[in-house]
Amino acid sequence: MNHLKCTTANCEHNIRENCTAGIITVEDNAVCGTKIKREGRVLAQQFAELEAAAEISSVEKAKTYIQCDADCVYNKDNVCSSERVLVSDTLFSTKCATRKKPQK
Repeated sequence: MNHLKCTTANCEHNIRENCTAGIITVEDNAVCGTKIKREGRVLAQQFAELEAAAEISSVEKAKTYIQCDADCVYNKDNVCSSERVLVSDTLFSTKCATRKKPQK
């Protein structure tokens, strides 16, 4: 179980940096495979966050199960072992920013 912070600007599961998916998948290139774009895009994201209860941001981040296929030091039998995980937008996708490639 991990504390997941998600800063993506357009995901159906993201409410005030809390992932509501419960279980997410990080693919082999560290892309978040669970991301579902909102129909109304970034504007819909902002409205969803305004409608969400203010208590969400003050409560400790929910624990999330992260199934991981990435080449990463935190990948233990395809489960993320990092205590805290950041998922954020890049230029072309949403990726796990916590990923660390193992030293070879």
